[in-house]
Amino acid sequence: MLSACPEAGLNSSKDAPLIPRKAYDVPLANEGVLRLGPRTLIMGVVNVTPDSFAGDGHTDPAQAIAKGLALVDAGADILDVGGESTRPGATPLDAETEGRRVEPVIEALVNQTNVPISVDTYKAGVARAALNCGASLVNDVSGLRYDPDLAGEVVVRRAGLILSHTRGRSSDMYSQASYKTVAEEIITELEWSLEAASDAGITREHVIVDPGLGFAKRAEHSMAVLGQLDRFRLLDRPILVGPSRKSFLTAVLGDVPPCEREWGTAGAVAASVLLGAHVVRVHGVREMIDVVRVADSIRMHREGVGFTAADQS
Repeated sequence: MLSACPEAGLNSSKDAPLIPRKAYDVPLANEGVLRLGPRTLIMGVVNVTPDSFAGDGHTDPAQAIAKGLALVDAGADILDVGGESTRPGATPLDAETEGRRVEPVIEALVNQTNVPISVDTYKAGVARAALNCGASLVNDVSGLRYDPDLAGEVVVRRAGLILSHTRGRSSDMYSQASYKTVAEEIITELEWSLEAASDAGITREHVIVDPGLGFAKRAEHSMAVLGQLDRFRLLDRPILVGPSRKSFLTAVLGDVPPCEREWGTAGAVAASVLLGAHVVRVHGVREMIDVVRVADSIRMHREGVGFTAADQS
């Protein structure tokens, strides 16, 4: 059984009323706008890489495109296309290879769907190419810590930007998984990323924050972050959470492979919605869409707002 995280800090949300989730309009490239708040949006993962931890990667662009189309058919509101695995211990990939993987997939999905396409990269060159192919936002796992030129590409295209929390690189991030008060430290470090974005000319309204479950966090840290997710409203930015199939779930589920972590993912997704997430990033869209709908309905009724199937559209 996973014990409570000693670095979690005081549980300020105990017995507190559920705070209504704030709505945001996030501007995207190509004059798009992402409306966040009325319901939780689902970001579907499209991995164009042979070494995805979740076992769902594709090396053939046609297969990755088909996967993206299937996720949209299943109900995905956003697609996140990535060409480099950033799991702990992963080997970094050069920008040329990463771009070659994602560009045809993004271009096809932009032309064949009507949902925003995100590129999962921390490299300025890959972001530039993806935005030129029609991507609307950049999902930077490093929170602008790896490539300072990335921010400039976001500014030029007026794209949306997801800033995730991490420490170190994939090869050494667990060595930096040490916290005294985990939620507070992550919030402080995300504020650094927000300030870096602002200094580069990215207005705050373009930014979504992600606490980075599993990145430079041991299982007890990720669980503590989920349990205190409502604290992240202090950043006054919409919140994205990505618990899908991650290894921290095995601390509770046991040593099961990623494909057998969907029920655990469902629990983490429901908690994320109830505690204020605006977007959940998942691999199994069909499996998670019902979880999100029910959790949204519970949340809305707790807030005193009626919620029906019509609100899902």
